[in-house]
Amino acid sequence: MSKRRSIEVPGLEHVHPIPNASRIGPFLMTGGIYGKDPATGKLAPDAAGQCKLMFENIRRVLAAGGAKPEDVIKIHVWMKNKDDRVYLNPEWLAMFPDPHSRPTRHTFLDMDQPYGALVSCEVIAVIDE
Repeated sequence: MSKRRSIEVPGLEHVHPIPNASRIGPFLMTGGIYGKDPATGKLAPDAAGQCKLMFENIRRVLAAGGAKPEDVIKIHVWMKNKDDRVYLNPEWLAMFPDPHSRPTRHTFLDMDQPYGALVSCEVIAVIDE
């Protein structure tokens, strides 16, 4: 049985004692990923910028855990305003351009996003070892 390994990405650490992701064997599950700039520790000022940074941070967390976008099977997204999907979908299509090979996604309304975020997500990946 594989041991659980915490995944941390510099600049994306959580305030609470929770890793960015956890991996056991081929399974990687993230905690909340936000549109935070890892260089400054600040959220982008608007939904478009937060969506862009969130997807960049998804890539960072996946890479730190030994995964890539092709390993993602599900993403849960929370948005303060569902109308901001106009900013979410282009980033989604850029990360997952093949319509025959996309993970599933469920988007939820969350008026009480942590840290004042406008969008956040959690990712589930299965890594082909």
